[in-house]
Amino acid sequence: MSKQDKPPVHPKVVSLASRGIQPRFGDLVQACRKLVMNRLAEHLGGVFGQVDDTLFECAEKAENNKVQTLFFDSMREIRRQRPQIERSYHQKIASNFSDFLDGKLQNPTIAEFDPEQLALVQNEDYEETLQVTNMVSRVKARCTEPLFALDQRLALLNNGQKLGEDSNPFGPQAIAQAFRDALAPCPFPLQIKTILYMLFDKHVMHSLDSLYGALNQRLIDAGVLPNLKYSALINPGVSRPPAKPEVTTQAADRPGTVSTPMEPALLDLDLSAPPPSDPGALFSGLSSLLDERRHSHPDKPLLGGTRSIVSFSPREANRTYSASELLAALNRMQQQSAHELAQRLHKPQAVEGLKADLQQQLEAHSSLPGDSKVSGREADVIDLVGMLFDFILDDENLPDACKTALSHLHTPYLKIALLDKALFTQHHHPARRLLNTMAQAGVLYGNEGDERGLLAKMHWVVERVIHGFSGDLGLFDNLIEEFNEYVLTLRQKVELRERRAVEAAKGRDRLLGAREQALEVIQRCVSQRELPAIIRNFLELTWADVLVFVLLRHGEQSAEWQRACEVAEQLAWSGTPLSDEHKQHLQEIRASMLSDLRKGLELLGGYHEDGIRRLLQDLVACQQAVQARQPQLAAQLKPDLPQSPLGAMLGEDADLASQAPSPSALSARAQSLVRELANVEFGTWFEFVEGGKSRVLKLSWFSPTTHNYMFVDNSGQRVAIKPLTLLASEMEQGLARIVTPERTTPLMDRALNAIYRVLQRFTGRTAEPR
Repeated sequence: MSKQDKPPVHPKVVSLASRGIQPRFGDLVQACRKLVMNRLAEHLGGVFGQVDDTLFECAEKAENNKVQTLFFDSMREIRRQRPQIERSYHQKIASNFSDFLDGKLQNPTIAEFDPEQLALVQNEDYEETLQVTNMVSRVKARCTEPLFALDQRLALLNNGQKLGEDSNPFGPQAIAQAFRDALAPCPFPLQIKTILYMLFDKHVMHSLDSLYGALNQRLIDAGVLPNLKYSALINPGVSRPPAKPEVTTQAADRPGTVSTPMEPALLDLDLSAPPPSDPGALFSGLSSLLDERRHSHPDKPLLGGTRSIVSFSPREANRTYSASELLAALNRMQQQSAHELAQRLHKPQAVEGLKADLQQQLEAHSSLPGDSKVSGREADVIDLVGMLFDFILDDENLPDACKTALSHLHTPYLKIALLDKALFTQHHHPARRLLNTMAQAGVLYGNEGDERGLLAKMHWVVERVIHGFSGDLGLFDNLIEEFNEYVLTLRQKVELRERRAVEAAKGRDRLLGAREQALEVIQRCVSQRELPAIIRNFLELTWADVLVFVLLRHGEQSAEWQRACEVAEQLAWSGTPLSDEHKQHLQEIRASMLSDLRKGLELLGGYHEDGIRRLLQDLVACQQAVQARQPQLAAQLKPDLPQSPLGAMLGEDADLASQAPSPSALSARAQSLVRELANVEFGTWFEFVEGGKSRVLKLSWFSPTTHNYMFVDNSGQRVAIKPLTLLASEMEQGLARIVTPERTTPLMDRALNAIYRVLQRFTGRTAEPR
């Protein structure tokens, strides 16, 4: 029988006596079932509540009418199918739960494919499988500990029978697969299903963190393994027999509890390997490396030069401070910081001083000040937060003013970390997101030429956190929303400024390209000819600009352009000694040539009628002197003409071509760089060194005709135009380089990975960098 052929599962639950679940847990499992079904129904409603807005946005951005129609049609079809999808989804969840109650839920099996049949697997099926797998993997990475605890507690309800991999009826695999099964009968194309999976991930899968927390708490309140301890013993990378990992309960004598060895979700971790990508494993590895560093060299500095918190505590202490004592000390420090914030906000807050203040606060309010110290687990957190903020103060990507502002968040973030280790293991943790968001805004928009309002907004956020945080993470959600609104407005201003700079650059580039083409025409006319100064200057300074305007207005294939080029050639020809026959020809064409010269000067503008008449008279006088073999008279004619208005308009851009080395003069390395640069994408950041100072600029546009690259700063203002060959030459000399993508990596990800690598060096697992 296929999944679609299964009879509907009725919500009414029959007698539990014949099922795998012990009868005494009947009410409890039904309470868990109700909790799950209600939460999932609420969040699934959020999926369909956002479908119309999302599809409408997609339709507005559609590349053609056909795709746009697909989105609008799908909006109507999803509204029509919604009741069936929701009903099928809830029935599948209920069916999974009923199978669990009956002891029938088995591990999902992976179908074995004949290699020759693999080509028959539909691409859409593969894409959907990938969507489900990715959603499930992200939840497992975030919820390693609560999922492990839930598996153990459900196993106890199930007469101690351990749940197999992915057989938890409330696990991410079951919940995501139920949605896939519910969509299966619907005729939606893959493009629409992908949007539905994205919304399901956002609304349902991201809500599972709180759901698993609530389920575990419900079971704990009912006395189901209330003291379950989760640990992940990590192989420290030394040669010794690995210890068998265990997770045990500490209440074996309580009714309804058992003491059973349990496998942790994380097993061995090679601490000599690169930092793990899994955030839970990364945090466990950091704790192990910190613990080893603390025991081997307690007084040596950590990342940033700050000592471990244990070096501030008395060595002979016999007791450890409680969590409440630590939090009370941090609350007092936060209150003191709030009183002095206005005076201190413009100076960086040193981590070493904060650790000393924390130790002083602990001792001043301790009943046994000389006999107390911070526990090893809490020392890990204190040192890790300290290294995080030392990393911020040393981060070359952040402007100094932004580093200083963020450094004042140390105390509230230490409070958060002591209360909730998810700050280190969950990318979507609100406090982590706020720190990442502010740091990224500082990286993108915080340099000297930037909007001053960004720093003021960062100060406002820091003040709100220090004055307002008392344990409620909802504050950070609100601050993220408001800060993001500000950054969105700032980004729109910067993008508008950059678009204007690009449009201006495109216009100047067209002008520059036309000018180069015009100068090539003039060069062909004057080369190999000894011309009087007035004719040469007129062609190079004045008629070249006329050619530019004709080319831009009429195009290269036009009769106007051909005639303007012909006039340039005729004028240059007329400035050389001619034979009698050619003199006669000059007399015949002089009137039309002068007429076209007059039209060109009128097109150029900037010449009054009297000025045009005198200039043409001088040109005719020059021609007559040359043909009369009197070069001295021709040389006496005033050769000074106004500078090219186009040259003045283009400014330094007019000299770009002369600054750039020719491709043939480049070294093999520079020529290789030219080929690489031809494929660089817009938005790539470059670092330039000039006069001993460096600055980071973004490649905003490059010309396919002149091969000039335009760079803007953080505020979207044009800063530099560099010809391709010049840019390649500067990169070869080390005066320019492409900035690594790490610049766009979230701050905490960069920090934790950097801390991991430093601790590896401190513990001798990797060599010191040379």
